[in-house]
Amino acid sequence: MSFTDKVEHKAEELKGTAKEKYGDATDNERTQAEGAAERAAAKAKQAGDHVKDAGRNVKDAFDR
Repeated sequence: MSFTDKVEHKAEELKGTAKEKYGDATDNERTQAEGAAERAAAKAKQAGDHVKDAGRNVKDAFDR
């Protein structure tokens, strides 16, 4: 994964977290749920990044 993709996914996670906390603070369940969904989606993307990196590391280990 490129560095910019990782940064974008982390930024999405932070945005979702902020939105979720804003929903908590304002007692807005819809905003809270949207934030939680955005955060979960970003976490899934980050997990995919980790899997791709691990696969690349395994491939590199066998190429040596």
